[in-house]
Amino acid sequence: MAASKPVEAAVVAAAVPSSGSGVGGGGTAGPGTGGLPRWQLALAVGAPLLLGAGAIYLWSRQQRRREARGRGDASGLKRNSERKTPEGRASPAPGSGHPEGPGAHLDMNSLDRAQAAKNKGNKYFKAGKYEQAIQCYTEAISLCPTEKNVDLSTFYQNRAAAFEQLQKWKEVAQDCTKAVELNPKYVKALFRRAKAHEKLDNKKECLEDVTAVCILEGFQNQQSMLLADKVLKLLGKEKAKEKYKPMLKGEKSDEDKDKEGEALEVKENSGYLKAKQYMEEENYDKIISECSKEIDAEGKYMAEALLLRATFYLLIGNANAAKPDLDKVISLKEANVKLRANALIKRGSMYMQQQQPLLSTQDFNMAADIDPQNADVYHHRGQLKILLDQVEEAVADFDECIRLRPESALAQAQKCFALYRQAYTGNNSSQIQAAMKGFEEVIKKFPRCAEGYALYAQALTDQQQFGKADEMYDKCIDLEPDNATTYVHKGLLQLQWKQDLDRGLELISKAIEIDNKCDFAYETMGTIEVQRGNMEKAIDMFNKAINLAKSEMEMAHLYSLCDAAHAQTEVAKKYGLKPPTL
Repeated sequence: MAASKPVEAAVVAAAVPSSGSGVGGGGTAGPGTGGLPRWQLALAVGAPLLLGAGAIYLWSRQQRRREARGRGDASGLKRNSERKTPEGRASPAPGSGHPEGPGAHLDMNSLDRAQAAKNKGNKYFKAGKYEQAIQCYTEAISLCPTEKNVDLSTFYQNRAAAFEQLQKWKEVAQDCTKAVELNPKYVKALFRRAKAHEKLDNKKECLEDVTAVCILEGFQNQQSMLLADKVLKLLGKEKAKEKYKPMLKGEKSDEDKDKEGEALEVKENSGYLKAKQYMEEENYDKIISECSKEIDAEGKYMAEALLLRATFYLLIGNANAAKPDLDKVISLKEANVKLRANALIKRGSMYMQQQQPLLSTQDFNMAADIDPQNADVYHHRGQLKILLDQVEEAVADFDECIRLRPESALAQAQKCFALYRQAYTGNNSSQIQAAMKGFEEVIKKFPRCAEGYALYAQALTDQQQFGKADEMYDKCIDLEPDNATTYVHKGLLQLQWKQDLDRGLELISKAIEIDNKCDFAYETMGTIEVQRGNMEKAIDMFNKAINLAKSEMEMAHLYSLCDAAHAQTEVAKKYGLKPPTL
């Protein structure tokens, strides 16, 4: 934690999906962004590499997809129909032709009888008579010559489709397995088995099958991609919940750390005052325990101790522990108004990170009601409005923040970013130019505001002004040479701009060298390694990011990326399927 940045600012920065100090940086793509799910980034090599590099990039992808739909572009949607109906033939496979020579006539008769049984089964299937259809498909299987792999796989897949209608999921999985053994790249059978595994709660097996389907279909079928997204999220949540609980329990041991040495003397025997002293000395390990002493004793500074303890719980990613403390401060009517407003801002920011915009909005509105002259309230509510694409309201909040605090460089930079997004959404070139000019004015007026350069760099990247964007990131690095996140963004820019993989990786490695606890750097490195086909290294990077995650939600997202890489490894072993690599 930088000594120059107030703890309150650090908490808010942590609560906003950003590069570390405001809206628009490299965070995670969550519901509402409209960008591709992060699991797909770990699978689909054909997608632009810069996914996840910043909120503006994700937002711009959303806009482009809307524009494509507006033009009637049906790419990726033409094969989205449900795979329910049985079929005549499976996809051709090598060696599936009819044999020549003696015995061919006899084999053809057997195959003809099998096909006739299958056709009869199809009629029963279409009539909704699934038991009779199953009998016919079973007859077709028994009649079909064993060397007719493709035909036989079709009969098994058709019987699986009938079992599916009867919700006999175990039988569906068994018949699809037979079909895939006979025809390993049989998309219908793989997808039907994936759905059966989902119903049977076999998430790992479901993920492997749907990953194979996504690769075989070139990531063009929305139905299979949605299933992959769904199961990855479920796996991620389960694993994060399991891992995060013991981590939270382990945090309680911090309260014993003050036994290692005596605290410096303070004028009053107050845990809160000791905690403040430790904070000034950057001895952060003992702050929570000292605040707890003040709270347990119901001391003079109990409200302040609750707020400070909540702040540090948020910084270490323990939102569950922070919330009761914040709730109590907010409910203390006798507490200082500024203190209660601060608690509301922190809780609102926490809700924003948890993607609960209604609760977040309520807290920011309440803070504005009780402390209408507090510039921070409008600043943070403006950030929320940007994320909700309520750009006009965001600009109004930033304007009020600037009125109350004219020298707020960050608020002015974020106002420019909000105006840029509004112009981009409206495809208004003159407004885009005005927003870009606004960035120029902000960095001229506040040349020491690193966030102004960072947000401008993201807008420039979106406008494909890569050279100038690179210059802006250099300015950020000059001002904050220890900001690892900026190196990650600059590295991603090299990949998009010059396709310079070596330089990009060099910069991201530099970020890890500067801050070996930068989870964004490990996550980005892992994503790139997936696209290079280096699955083992990618998994190692994702695991490092998981161990640094500051919230259960972020940990779940990282587990999803890691599981996607694991699934691709298994699919490569089983079916020899690999997307193209960088």
